[in-house]
This record gives sequence, C-alpha cells and structure tokens, in this order.
Amino acid sequence: MIRVTELRKSFGSVRALDGVGFHAERGEVLGLLGPNGAGKSTALAICTGLIVPDSGSVQLGDAGAPRDPAARRLIGLAPQQIALYEDLTARENLVFLAKIHGVHDPVRRADELLDMVGLLPRARDRVRTYSGGMQRRLNLAAAIVHDPPVIMLDEPTAGVDPQSRSGILELVQRLAAEGRAVIYTTHYMEEAQRLCSRVAIVDHGRVLATGSVPELIAAHGGESVVTVDTPSGARITRTREPLREIERALAEGGATAVRIDQPDLETVFLALTGRRLRD
Repeated sequence: MIRVTELRKSFGSVRALDGVGFHAERGEVLGLLGPNGAGKSTALAICTGLIVPDSGSVQLGDAGAPRDPAARRLIGLAPQQIALYEDLTARENLVFLAKIHGVHDPVRRADELLDMVGLLPRARDRVRTYSGGMQRRLNLAAAIVHDPPVIMLDEPTAGVDPQSRSGILELVQRLAAEGRAVIYTTHYMEEAQRLCSRVAIVDHGRVLATGSVPELIAAHGGESVVTVDTPSGARITRTREPLREIERALAEGGATAVRIDQPDLETVFLALTGRRLRD
C-alpha cells in the first residue's frame, strides 16, 4: 500500500535521513522504533508530502506520490504535536475536519469517532479542558475522520496516562484489523513488541533491520542465558537452545532452580546500535 525507497534528507549539515526504506501493506502495523532524533518524524513528514526529500521516493499504491493531492487524501496523520483547535469542542473539531474532507453527514461521523475513542460524553467540552490523554485520543480521531486506508501515527502515546495508552493501542489494532496500513513511530519498546506486525529499527537516519519481533530476535538477539542453581553454586550457560540446556541440568540432577533470560527487542536494539533506546 505504501512503499518508501532510499529517502535522503539533510537540514544544513545535519543528515536526518540516509537511505531510509520500508513498506507497509493493508492490515498490518509497521513500527518505526528508535530514539528521539533518529529520523522517524522526518520520514513521516516526507511520506505525507509535508517535506520534499533530497532523493528517494514514496509511492502510495497506484495513486502516486504524496505530493499529489489525490494521493495525499489516502493518508491520515496524527502528528506528535497535538493538531486540534483548543477553543472548539471535540465535536466541532471533528465536524470541521469532516467537512473539509467532504465526508457525508459530518456530525454523524464525528459522533461515531468520539464514541470509538471514548469521548462521546465529553463531545461538547472545549478541547482546552481535556487532559493530555484525551487530547491524544481526539488527535487520533481527527487523523481518521475521512476513513483513510493509510494511517501514520507519530508517537501517539507520548505523555499519556496508562488507560489512554491502552485505549490508543487497542484502537490501532482495530484499524489494522479492518484493513488499514498503519505506520507507527515510537521509542517505547513494549509498544512495538505488543502492537507491530513488523518493526523497522531506526537510528541516525538509517533503517538498521526490519522484520517481525521473533525474526529480529532470531537474527540479532544472540543467545539465551540459562542459570542453574545447585547446592554448590550457580552455573551460567549462554546458548541458543535453552530447553536442551535445561533438560541436561535436570538429567544430571541436583538443580534447585532454573532461570532463562531470553533475548528480547531491547537486546536486538543494543546489538544493532550499541546503546540503550532512551539514551
């Protein structure tokens, strides 16, 4: 549905993107996982036609590049900064945006979305009275008011409470299950692991690896660590076959406890970048 090829972009002497490429199909959530400043937001800005790349291309199915208004209508964007009118009510925000997009029966569509994000009881309240989590949910509703097949979400849970975060993640899963292609940028490891069909690990303007979480762990996670406690002390073994090591320990007898520390997405990130995600 969307294919990004060899994007490069510099701002003065700063190279924000250095050959970034990825794709997302209908029905999947592609996570762009990386620290702040990795280039994720710049990539989304190019994908939505807000910034022109120095080189490379973005293709939206058969519709063409996002600089074309007809192709851009296929995209819904929830930017990292809240893009709402604070002096309007939640319903007024969505009705206004629905009318801009030519949505049939904009009031009905607005209330449908408010119900979807759990804000219908507060539909008549001005946005400035909303909590950060409520504004994030409304920001997502605004992104999909025209029912786009491609949805781009830039750090949509930044600074929200746990309840709002859970609601946003559930909604993103629902949108993908309904056949949208979702690109989801985050620096939260647990979100990428829970939500994404595939993950592209991004750092210093480059995609270092792409795959499902199990594929990334298998390719880059390294070995599991098996710790076997015995009366005489602990035996620590690094292995790619932890179950076989446990079977051996049990067969030998004398084990009082066994623990497996398996590689995870953070292990993969460290292996590829040499630093922790939030450094």
